[in-house]
Amino acid sequence: MTITTLTSRELNQDVTRAKNAAKTGPVVITDRGKPAHVLLSIEEYRRLVGQRRNIADALAMPVADEIAFEPPRTIVDLRPADLS
Repeated sequence: MTITTLTSRELNQDVTRAKNAAKTGPVVITDRGKPAHVLLSIEEYRRLVGQRRNIADALAMPVADEIAFEPPRTIVDLRPADLS
């Protein structure tokens, strides 16, 4: 992973360079010499954010077609009841 650092001015002058650099790693954007923002590829962002889900997403029921459920068959041993 390559970390690229660009000033705000460099970002404004060459956005394509920043976008291409984000494909290989984070791009730190500085403002007055201090890190202010980070540009990530969407894949990297999703990887980072995907680790933390909110409670509503975690508890949401998936679509029924997505649930693989095949319960095992139960064999019931039938025998006459002893009513004596």
